[in-house]
Amino acid sequence: MNVYDFDQTIYEPDSSYSFFLHCLKYHTRPVLAVLPESLILLIKQKRGKVETAVLKEQLFSFLPYLSSVDAEVERFWKTHRQNIGQWYLEQKRDDDIIISASPEFLLRPMAEALGVHLIATPMDPYSGKIRGRNCHDCEKVRRFREAFPDAHVDRFYSDSLSDAPMAALADEAFLVRKGKCIPWPKSVR
Repeated sequence: MNVYDFDQTIYEPDSSYSFFLHCLKYHTRPVLAVLPESLILLIKQKRGKVETAVLKEQLFSFLPYLSSVDAEVERFWKTHRQNIGQWYLEQKRDDDIIISASPEFLLRPMAEALGVHLIATPMDPYSGKIRGRNCHDCEKVRRFREAFPDAHVDRFYSDSLSDAPMAALADEAFLVRKGKCIPWPKSVR
């Protein structure tokens, strides 16, 4: 099986931020209400003073004000599906697994449309609160092994060296840069 990161790997750019901007367009007031605190936390997160999960919960704290999160996610994918990389669509297999730090509720419809398995951050779509842990770094490996304890990973694809723990599980690993796959640096695996 092949395992893929989602954001900036098979989807350009980042689905969480794309969804945030999409909702800003259609639900301006509630999204603008969370924007100042989100920007402050973004700066703190970039400086290493706030965990990404805290920023993510703040970013999605507008969700309770949407009349239907499911309908909004569906509308989002109608206009953003074309951001799935053609390179991925050409090599997609039915046993592919997408593993992502993005919210599961956001990625689930696309994973189902692609016909692949999904492991992502468990977030309550009605509150924006993460249930459990953000699916990032070593948490990806833990969640992958929990879901597929005996699975063999042929290839792993990601845009980020922070996914080195997942890359170490694969026979081959690739960094993806704007749809171009280059071998994972051996020194980082």
